Amino acid sequence: MKVLFTGGSSFTGYWFIRQLAAAGHEVVAVFRRQPDQYPDDLRRKRVGSLADVCRPNFGMAFGDDRFMALINEGGWNLLCHHGADVTNYKSPDFDVATAVANNTHRLPTVLDSLSRRGCGKIVLTGSVFENDEGAGSKDLRAFSPYALSKAFTWQLFRYHAQLRQMTLGKFVIPNPFGPYEEPRFTHYLMKCWISGTPAVVNTPTYVRDNIHISLLAGIYTHFAQNLAEGTTSINPSGYVESQGSFTERVASQMRQRLGLRCEYELKAQTEFPEPRSRINTDSVDTTAFEWKETMAWDSFATYYAQLLGKH
Repeated sequence: MKVLFTGGSSFTGYWFIRQLAAAGHEVVAVFRRQPDQYPDDLRRKRVGSLADVCRPNFGMAFGDDRFMALINEGGWNLLCHHGADVTNYKSPDFDVATAVANNTHRLPTVLDSLSRRGCGKIVLTGSVFENDEGAGSKDLRAFSPYALSKAFTWQLFRYHAQLRQMTLGKFVIPNPFGPYEEPRFTHYLMKCWISGTPAVVNTPTYVRDNIHISLLAGIYTHFAQNLAEGTTSINPSGYVESQGSFTERVASQMRQRLGLRCEYELKAQTEFPEPRSRINTDSVDTTAFEWKETMAWDSFATYYAQLLGKH
């Protein structure tokens, strides 16, 4: 397939592009910034290393004039709209209306142009933290204004795709972890353990759905390749357990591979500003695409040993 992909600078986007390319697809990736304009070194590394597996287009945003000119190139089989406006996404003052407008800029024109050139398939990325996604507590409300913007983006895509009888798939992401991830939970654990410091887990009671990024990328590629007609979605699930249990899972795997003590303290959690449980619901048959859990843990250990200095 010839795939038009947005959002490749992100952790998940980086892995999805690499997996699509490894499966033999021609990926043409759109990046909003020039390579040297990304503010953090990690994102610059991800963008720079994608040049050998895709055709990058820098300084281009969804729906702008350069994006439309790229669509006019033709020959497309699939649009993967993975990009989203994430400006201040952690803030309670996140601008939902502006984000949705950016995520869907000139959407009817984009879809009409793709359709005229023979492309009738779209994969849109969603999040388990949107309202009404996955399973869990607190009536499946949105975790944040950012999550709400993702849900509104999906509604607009669904409306316009159905109006044009285009095939639309929604790929719902849980909590991915692995090489080239942002400095969040598992990065924190590894930073503590490699430095010989016990990790302190303040939210051990939350039940979350953590998944190897290599597995998620394999599922994404399989879903994109086998997109059913109409409107469909997939909510791939990984390790469904409390964050305390997941901490022990990671610790056990790293003790085996790196010889670390991997000590941690689970604090008594008394505050729950987020829903106690939010998980995806679709189990995955990994035999459809060759993936090995052991190799994923090996890769995780090797990445952090090199990144943080454990040799």
